[in-house]
This record gives sequence, C-alpha cells and structure tokens, in this order.
Amino acid sequence: NARQKRRLLEKLGRLLGPDLATSTVAVWGLAFKAETDDMRESPAIELISGLLDAGATVHAHDPAAIGQAKGLFGDRICYFEHQYDALQGADALVIVTEWLQFRNPDFARIKSLLRRPVIVDGRNLYDAAKMRALGFTSTCIGRVPACCGSWSRARQASLAPTYVTA
Repeated sequence: NARQKRRLLEKLGRLLGPDLATSTVAVWGLAFKAETDDMRESPAIELISGLLDAGATVHAHDPAAIGQAKGLFGDRICYFEHQYDALQGADALVIVTEWLQFRNPDFARIKSLLRRPVIVDGRNLYDAAKMRALGFTSTCIGRVPACCGSWSRARQASLAPTYVTA
C-alpha cells in the first residue's frame, strides 16, 4: 500500500516531466474511501505532500473531506466545492478516491478545462483505450492494460504514454 501511494506521484512526474515543479494539479478525492471524510491512510496525503514539496500548486475536491484536508494542509492548497472547478487551469487530474460522481464524468468538459489532457487514474475507473480515443494522456495504477495480452517489461516500455497536444 505504501508503494501504491508513492506510485501516484511517480506516474504523474513521468507524465509532466520537469514541468511538475511549476504545474497545477487537480486532485479528485481526499478521503481514503468514498462516502467518508476520513483521511487517515489516504493516498491523497502523500500525493499532495509530494506535490507541494516539488513546488506544484494543488487544486483539491472531495465531496466530504475538505474540512479534514484543511486541518492537514491549511491554505497550502486550494479547495473547490465542485469537481469541475478544481480543473480550471490545471495541468493534470489525479483521481484518488472512488466517489460515484467521478466514475462517469463529462470528459469533454474535463479536456476543455485542463491545460493539458493528462489524467492519472489512481482508482482504475476509466478504460485506457477510451481515454486515448478521447485524446487524453492517461495512466492507471496496478492494472495491466487489457489490450496487451501477454505482458512483459519490454512490452510495457513500448506502451509508455504519449503526449497529446491540444
């Protein structure tokens, strides 16, 4: 679990590269699971701490845990009541908690609000092929892409995310 928490930041860092330090990252989900405001052991804590340490700006949304997050991060991050508001001007979106409203978002709206169409899906909510077809650069955590059949490190390297210009 500790490794999985670090992987969100690592994957985001690979997608944004050296721009991470000057990026704005939208985080959807702060609680450790949906339907609660409990942030104990939440991957969002390590992710946001790492982003702040790297110099990034964080836009956060969670239907229930914003109060808890304010206790942890104070005014070091920006909080948004509505999920799409958190995307305005962000360079990437990271999904941390599997809230129902994050399962079927308006992808056209997401793409129009993000500066770069980059999504790190920490809950494996979205189909990778669909995301590519929609013009997103995306990655997920702990899932072998269904399109890959037999999976090897060489094959994984050959399928590294490609950047899509808007």
